[in-house]
Amino acid sequence: MSVRRFRTLAGLERAIVSCEACPRLVAHCREVARTKRRAYAAETYWGRPVPGFGDPRARLLLVGLAPGAHGANRTGRMFTGDASGDWLYPALHRSGFASQPESTHRGDGLTLRDCWIAAAGRCAPPDNKPSPDELARCRPFLAAELALLQHVRVVVALGRIGHEAFLRASGWWERFAPRERPAFAHAAEAALPDGRTLLSSFHPSRQNTQTGRLTRAMWHAVFDRAQVLVRAAGD
Repeated sequence: MSVRRFRTLAGLERAIVSCEACPRLVAHCREVARTKRRAYAAETYWGRPVPGFGDPRARLLLVGLAPGAHGANRTGRMFTGDASGDWLYPALHRSGFASQPESTHRGDGLTLRDCWIAAAGRCAPPDNKPSPDELARCRPFLAAELALLQHVRVVVALGRIGHEAFLRASGWWERFAPRERPAFAHAAEAALPDGRTLLSSFHPSRQNTQTGRLTRAMWHAVFDRAQVLVRAAGD
């Protein structure tokens, strides 16, 4: 898949939504959409790959892991309708990047300001674990977003997979010698040679938030720092 084939974000979105490159993931998304969770039995699930969304002139890019089976795979919007979104959108709103502190469905009126949300994988994987091959097949979509979102100055990578996905999609994984690659750690900050800054954070998964590995104070500090860096970057 060539990054050059995508000339617009709208064209990229169509390609993402129609992608069937990973049979295991396609089957899982459709099966979850068919069987549903009891709490959402009356809803029609999205059940397809989930595109990124936000402000096309965004200076802040978020890179997550992949859609949740009953979150974005249900609603069709990243970090929408699940516990991770319950952490993400209040933080974005608090920092001025989102118009409201909650995201419940695609038509809820939410808009992002100076922010775009993407992911390493676009399909909900079984057990939240995409395979390396599946992530590699999905990587051109993130690379295309990076090419089209020309104003991005700050990248917040959520989790080790999001961190590595950005470095690989941007080309920095290969350009850096292994010992020089920015290492993943919560609140780690790396200035890249192209002028962008990479911030890393633990993912706001229940595994991290319910165990106290990621606290609200730690989480808010990441976005406070992102806000400072975005403002310092200018236009």
